[in-house]
This record gives sequence, structure tokens and C-alpha cells, in this order.
Amino acid sequence: MEEKKLYKSKNNRMICGVCGGLGEFFHLDPTLFRLIWAVWGCVGVGIIIYLVAAVVMPEAPEDIY
Repeated sequence: MEEKKLYKSKNNRMICGVCGGLGEFFHLDPTLFRLIWAVWGCVGVGIIIYLVAAVVMPEAPEDIY
């Protein structure tokens, strides 16, 4: 069984690729994650979490695409 790893998306990105990477990891539409982040952003928590994820998540290697 292949181990899944969480990466920022190179193909499905709008800002940093965090939502695209989450969508690829969970096999869901990245728009769902973008909507969640937009709601959290209105509360103030989402902006901080997104910035942390953008710094912590590694870029996807070239060989997985």
C-alpha cells in the first residue's frame, strides 16, 4: 500500500496551493477547502492557519505529476 503525503499542489493553486494540496490528498474538490478557509478568514482564524500551512507544507516533487 502506497503511503500518501500531503503537499502543496503545483497544478491546482490559486495562492500557495494549500487548498489544492488538501483536495488532492483527500480526493475532494479544492473549492470545498477554499470555502472553508473563506469562512474561517472572516472569523480571523483562517488567515493564520493558512499562512502556517503555506509555510509548513512542502512543495510537491516533480515526479508525482
